[in-house]
Amino acid sequence: MAEKFKLTYATMFNPPEELHTQFDAALAHLKANMGREYGMIIDGKDVFAEEKFEDRSPINTDWVLAVMQKGNPTHAQAALAAARKAFPVWSGMPWQRRVELLRKAADLIDERIYELGAAMAFEVGKNRMESLGDVAETADLIRYACYQMEKNNGFIVEMGKDPLVGYNATNVSILRPYGVWLVISPFNFPFALTGGPAGAALVTGNTLVMKPATDTPWIVRLLAECFRDAGLPDGVMNFVTGPGRTIGQALIESPEVNGVTFTGSHDVGMQIFRDYASGRWVRPAVLELGGKNPAIVSRHADLERAAIGIMRSAFGLQGQKCSACSRVFIEAPVYDELVDRLVNLTNKILIGDPTDRQVWLGPVVNASSYKDYQDFCAELTQAGRMLTGGKVFTEGAFGKGYFCAPTLVADLPYDHRLWKYEMFLPITTIGKVDSLEEAMRHANDVEYGLTAGFYGSREEAQWFFQNIEAGVTYANRPQGATTGAWPGFQPFGGWKGSGSSGKNAGGHYYLQLYLHEQIRTLID
Repeated sequence: MAEKFKLTYATMFNPPEELHTQFDAALAHLKANMGREYGMIIDGKDVFAEEKFEDRSPINTDWVLAVMQKGNPTHAQAALAAARKAFPVWSGMPWQRRVELLRKAADLIDERIYELGAAMAFEVGKNRMESLGDVAETADLIRYACYQMEKNNGFIVEMGKDPLVGYNATNVSILRPYGVWLVISPFNFPFALTGGPAGAALVTGNTLVMKPATDTPWIVRLLAECFRDAGLPDGVMNFVTGPGRTIGQALIESPEVNGVTFTGSHDVGMQIFRDYASGRWVRPAVLELGGKNPAIVSRHADLERAAIGIMRSAFGLQGQKCSACSRVFIEAPVYDELVDRLVNLTNKILIGDPTDRQVWLGPVVNASSYKDYQDFCAELTQAGRMLTGGKVFTEGAFGKGYFCAPTLVADLPYDHRLWKYEMFLPITTIGKVDSLEEAMRHANDVEYGLTAGFYGSREEAQWFFQNIEAGVTYANRPQGATTGAWPGFQPFGGWKGSGSSGKNAGGHYYLQLYLHEQIRTLID
């Protein structure tokens, strides 16, 4: 690949040709070999369950990508026991050695990026650049966790000396791992939102159980292989698959779990939080629970930038991002012109098999999302005006997948419930406002506070940053109005109902969430 090209969500719109050549080669190899069975990984060994399930592609449901294990509570207990057994050695290892092993895992991810990206496209329905971006981000998240460990010298800090006459007092603060950490990840960023928190948990000395979404177990198994092949000791990293209601619930309810990171819907996350709170004591829960992300457009905005940024954030990954731009508030003097631009751009989106180089919009992830899309569109048709989309595709090659048209809706009354409900689909509502103050009131009048975007003058942008209630904010960004965060550049996390910790992943303060403090006082 071109030596100076660095793949991120901001740079992925103009990759070198070699990237496509290598992706196509990996795609052909993977397609010829799909359908094999994969075990869970518990205590370094492949473990197979009596019951299996087929992992099928949302592009074409005739494609069996992998046969996975339907794990049960017994497997959950075995994984937790393996992690508990491995904890003393892993946590007692010099942090520099853990950093070394985690960097090796990141390097393996880089080496395998095309195979991993192709698997992502098949399983999730992401286009090839979004798929490769998810993989590249994971390696960078792991490396950033290693960097923060080094930068903070293992989080060992000498404190002040007590003024004791005749004694020498040494006080040292040290952040230490909690124990066994559970990572439950979503379907939409199955690599980064497993690998990122997994890397943070591991480099800080915790041992790990990873449980992916049932829709996307294959790609997370391939991530687990990167950790395993990097040389992590047996039991340090464990990987289990199966339904959330059985094996997932058994993990959440187990007293053997010392900390959990969950990314997913608000309702599921809050239920996990409540169940988890019934344990013997308070344990850390790092939750990222979705968004209803606004873009505000001033009368002074660059409308070309605004249109492309909003379109990319609204319909990237079919709107199935917690950071998707699902609400747009436009000042009246530029409303008509911007809406025309948005409609024009949206109508040019090529929909189809996302592994195809020319295709930008793939299928939604499963039959449930496909039905939700149709139900939401029927509701929106009754209350608003469809500017684009509002339909599913059923003809020809589309007939065996879950393909939905990108949908823009205008004239929806501001008291309609879908201004505030996270649909997680390629549907965005557009509203006209008389002032930026009115737009800000609407923008903040939701339970969520994850990401937000703005287009306008530099002075207006500063006002926006000061007043918006969101954890990740962008102004005048054509690469994406509300999407595209990258570790070390834009730490990712939300306020209000969007997150529990107030500390953003891929940022300065995230790693400490996986550690608790011990003060060591020694008197000589």
